[in-house]
Amino acid sequence: MAQTLLLVDDEEKVLEFMAPFLQQEGFHIRTARTGAEAIRIAREARPSLVVLDWMLPEKNGIEVCRELQQMGRMGIIMVTARTEETDKIIGLEVGADDYITKPFSLRELVARIRSVLRRVDEQEPEAQMLERGELTISEAHCQVWKRGKEVQLTPTEFKLLLTLAARPGIVYSRLQLLQMALEDDFLNDERTVDAHISRLRKKIEDDPAKPVYVQTAYGFGYRFGDKG
Repeated sequence: MAQTLLLVDDEEKVLEFMAPFLQQEGFHIRTARTGAEAIRIAREARPSLVVLDWMLPEKNGIEVCRELQQMGRMGIIMVTARTEETDKIIGLEVGADDYITKPFSLRELVARIRSVLRRVDEQEPEAQMLERGELTISEAHCQVWKRGKEVQLTPTEFKLLLTLAARPGIVYSRLQLLQMALEDDFLNDERTVDAHISRLRKKIEDDPAKPVYVQTAYGFGYRFGDKG
């Protein structure tokens, strides 16, 4: 069954540029031209991934991204003409899994889409449940609970948490996390890991400034607290 992609851009020409090519790649395509329309269609269609423009009428891409996070796990790729690094970090911090700057090639877009979808879809049928302190992590269902309440993580956040939690106390460099958890040649800036870690901490730590689970190994990278 074809996976559904939701393409969100206020320019009809951009949607006409992307949609036919992605349909030829085997995806089912829905489109939206405003932030409000994107939210409505996402609730209805439950897409596997949203390609989301930053600048939108009614609600901008950042606002839409935040609302999409409340609907459960779906991949999100921010598309924008903004090139500043701070804009990229903002996009990642609000839950985007990747970030692509206009102009871009359709082949690059497809590669990024497939990479994010792998992180959404990868599930091991016989994968174990990890119990780490007050966290329960289901590898098979890509779900996390804290004190019995489900924590909504993006696919990227889940992969980072699972990688670290599988071996408590082991320090991973940012480069190792890019290679092992993100598995994405495009996200080759090690600082993007920091943005994902920051957002993950806000979701699973009682006090993100004093993390118990995802700890910083200063000068090296990150580890999962062995007493978590």
